[in-house]
Amino acid sequence: MPNQSFIFKQFTVMQQKCAHKVGTDAVLLGAWAKVEKAKSILDIGTGTGVIALMMAQKSKAQIDAIDMEQSSFEQAVENAAKSPWPERVRVHRSSLQDFNKTAEKKYDVIISNPPYFVDSYKAPDEERNHARHNDTLPFKDLVEGVKNLLLPDGKFYIILPTKEANDFKAMAEKKGLNLVKRLRIKTKLVNDTEKRHLMQFSFITSALSDQTLSIEKEGHHDYTDEYKLLTGDFYLHF
Repeated sequence: MPNQSFIFKQFTVMQQKCAHKVGTDAVLLGAWAKVEKAKSILDIGTGTGVIALMMAQKSKAQIDAIDMEQSSFEQAVENAAKSPWPERVRVHRSSLQDFNKTAEKKYDVIISNPPYFVDSYKAPDEERNHARHNDTLPFKDLVEGVKNLLLPDGKFYIILPTKEANDFKAMAEKKGLNLVKRLRIKTKLVNDTEKRHLMQFSFITSALSDQTLSIEKEGHHDYTDEYKLLTGDFYLHF
């Protein structure tokens, strides 16, 4: 059974109410995103609120975090309130589709660790399905929301499995969101395939920065120096 809490260096995330627990994807994305100069950040599908809190640790920005699930909303509100930055993290119970219609501002940075399963087996737990399957947030709606809510010089960050990442890239670029930075994630340093793509999009066109990072060397929990450097501001054991 997953732990009810996940303790980081500067904050703790309670997660007993959420279908989607704190995982490596969220920490990778939150650690990789460059937000130090941002004044406004939107976290889409916040879940426990972990990425929003990572953004608060890394910046002085005002952060809006949205999630349509009541339990996730309640959990994120609780975690934000108990964090060192309660005045800078505001949680909204809303889908992106609804938030996109009512938002009164645009953002320097938008970030999302979205549901991505398509046409795959669904569990009986409805909230777990929403956290994992993209029925409630199809990629086309995510692209449209980002296109509308991102400032002209803003940055959008996302993490997806390799196949879904390539599909999303093609869709985003058709709408004028250009891939400018990508970090390909491998679990093992040797003899492993890419598992995830971290991607940064912008309305501005520039040469693509394309890199690869491996999480572990050969043994389990034998982490690479690059992974430790990336996540070291957050994980207690680094």
